[in-house]
Amino acid sequence: MYPPEPWHLRGQMYLSVFLIPRRDMPALPPVLDAAVRPLTVGGRVAVGAAWVSYEPGGVLHYKELLSAVLVHERGRPRVSITDIWVDSVASREGGRRLWGIPKELADFRIDTDAEPLVDATISTPDGASFGSALVRLKRRLPGRFPLGFTVAQQLGEQVRRTPVRGRAGLRTASAAWRPEPDGPLGYLAGHRPVLSLAITDFWLVFGRSAEDRAKNRARSA
Repeated sequence: MYPPEPWHLRGQMYLSVFLIPRRDMPALPPVLDAAVRPLTVGGRVAVGAAWVSYEPGGVLHYKELLSAVLVHERGRPRVSITDIWVDSVASREGGRRLWGIPKELADFRIDTDAEPLVDATISTPDGASFGSALVRLKRRLPGRFPLGFTVAQQLGEQVRRTPVRGRAGLRTASAAWRPEPDGPLGYLAGHRPVLSLAITDFWLVFGRSAEDRAKNRARSA
């Protein structure tokens, strides 16, 4: 029903970073909460929110909206996804079963026809919109840049740590986010991003190969 890991993915991402009061953030699952701590700036939690269009050329192509908290685990940086929606059943099932990523289904419009403007909207399967954003793309930075981070999620009664590696182009951007205050991303309402970027023409490898998983189990034994 879904590809085995690792997933090789290509596409475009429109990312904004927010600083949100910790009291306003949704709680992490208990096993994960015991293992990691949010990265804070002046008492505020660093949250990344991104619209993503995964394009043909990868193992799956679909659209996605996610919100993730930047955390650390004994000083090691991690990304923990708190809210995420996709328009692919295969992506939803694979994300949940392989890595503990709490994907839900939604409908999307990510319109790039009026570039440098990107107009994005998400709605429930019954048509109720609960968020949108207008992204203005700006300067394209020369070259391609390495991407690398580790996603930490609760899977069952354990913490699953998943490496993500890739390369991408970068463009500076500005973004106006419009989450519904009473919707699932209501904690972003009323906040402006402190940084926005377009991560362009990326390729990612999400997860470990069977050989790497065997080596990791051997080190843990």
